[in-house]
Amino acid sequence: MTPFPATACAGLVLSLCLGMLNPSAARAQSPAQGSVNFPVVTLNAGIYVIRAELANTYETRMQGLMFRKALGPNEGMIFVFPENEKHCMWKKNTLVPLSVAFIDAKAQVVSIHDMEPQTEMSHCAAAPARYALEMAAGWFRVKGIARGARISGIDKLPGPR
Repeated sequence: MTPFPATACAGLVLSLCLGMLNPSAARAQSPAQGSVNFPVVTLNAGIYVIRAELANTYETRMQGLMFRKALGPNEGMIFVFPENEKHCMWKKNTLVPLSVAFIDAKAQVVSIHDMEPQTEMSHCAAAPARYALEMAAGWFRVKGIARGARISGIDKLPGPR
């Protein structure tokens, strides 16, 4: 998946809530880049507990969920960006359909978009966002999570690197 600021060049390819770091790490397999370790955080959206892999470095934001074949129930990835702006995501090299929630610095969802796999269509935040949470396609709709919802645990995430 590919997060990039709306103002940045479209050639930047990135793959694409909260809680405390879990000492165990998830393993993502990418034929292009080998194995990448992602720390796992526990997030909450309403009554739902989310197990999210953390992408807070340039390298992990670039890799994201590319080449994954599946996500488990209530599993996803949280992207932590260095800037608070209208970030965009795309799904080139991402094999599973995903939904992305853009979240502002106050942990409020500013917009949610469904994304088709293996496309370069940009999906951009409706307002400045500091985070993007990717889950299986339709997860937010099925759980009743919409614009304006708060994601607990954002304040416990490590900052971007």
